[in-house]
Amino acid sequence: MYENSFPNKRYKHTLQFLRKHINTSESILDLGVENPFTDIMRQDGYKVSNTNGEDLDFDFSAVTSTDAEVLTAFEIFEHLLAPLHLLSNTKSEKLVASIPLKLWFSPAYRSKTDKWDRHYHEFEDWQFDWLLEKAGWEIQDTMKWTNPVKKLGFRPFLRLFTPRYYIVYATRK
Repeated sequence: MYENSFPNKRYKHTLQFLRKHINTSESILDLGVENPFTDIMRQDGYKVSNTNGEDLDFDFSAVTSTDAEVLTAFEIFEHLLAPLHLLSNTKSEKLVASIPLKLWFSPAYRSKTDKWDRHYHEFEDWQFDWLLEKAGWEIQDTMKWTNPVKKLGFRPFLRLFTPRYYIVYATRK
């Protein structure tokens, strides 16, 4: 299944966290277009629909009109300028969201060729928690994990033990 998919570690941890909190009988709206992880969730028995690539800073009608019980967002909120309104206005009662954490030794990601593939926010865990709480969510569980790279150097060494990803399970207050 996901064993041969890229990125193995992130997909493995994300799926384990999702399984821990969300039943396959619950419907999911996953923010972002269909992607390899959408297929992994479906192969695991989840009923998943995705947004269609709309600019979620301006058009969050997908989250206000969904009947999905669960909203998922895997590495999406760092691309949005203002995720508060989207998070505040969703009809879903459960949220599973992951973000890349801000690393003091590495600048925010910015693609030089794709104007959409960049991070406006790289949150610290407490900042993401505060955003969710302000948007009306109550955090039930969290997890962090590292993302080592197979390179030599000071920053690759720091990535061995510095958490890079943060995932949250939250419910409506």
